[in-house]
Amino acid sequence: MNRLLFAGMAGMAAVVVASNILVQFRLGDWLTWGALTYPFAFLVTDLINRLHGAAAARRVVLVGFAVGIACSLIGTRITGDFGPLVTLRIAIGSGVAFLTAQMLDVAVFDRLRARTWWQAPFVSSLIGSALDTVLFFGIAFSAALTFIEPANDVTWAAEVLPMLGIGPMAPLWVSLAVADWLVKLALALVALLPFRLIVRQITAGLA
Repeated sequence: MNRLLFAGMAGMAAVVVASNILVQFRLGDWLTWGALTYPFAFLVTDLINRLHGAAAARRVVLVGFAVGIACSLIGTRITGDFGPLVTLRIAIGSGVAFLTAQMLDVAVFDRLRARTWWQAPFVSSLIGSALDTVLFFGIAFSAALTFIEPANDVTWAAEVLPMLGIGPMAPLWVSLAVADWLVKLALALVALLPFRLIVRQITAGLA
């Protein structure tokens, strides 16, 4: 296996594992520390897409998905103060959101790869992270999907509060989702620098 592709798989696995651990620790009122690591999954996918193509990027995504499933299975067997660390809804939401959003990221990047260098990674990450956020928080916490796991009490997430403490009234989970997406947006911008530098260095080394 190409060393770069293996590095991409290892990097994706590291991001997924770190995010699954750090999501257990809160960062302020609206975020967890996992929100700061998870968006780098899009950077890994985009780097492999640029350097090896869409097919290789999809392989990296599938590795991340498998690692995520393993983390969810482990989490369901660990009990915290309020029950299992990973509920069925969170496990389903996490898996569906990751796989769908990352595959969309790969497709959008591939469609835009011939444009200015920053457009493909930024637009694909922007669209992919938006879908990821909607799917995960909707599946995991929306009252409309209680039937997925009736025994799991997520009424706390439906508490109506000012969005992010300052905006219009909305369920708490919507504030959590908006805060999460804003972090993803900011990190999509930040990730453009390492994306540019890594691609330039590797392509120069191959020349």
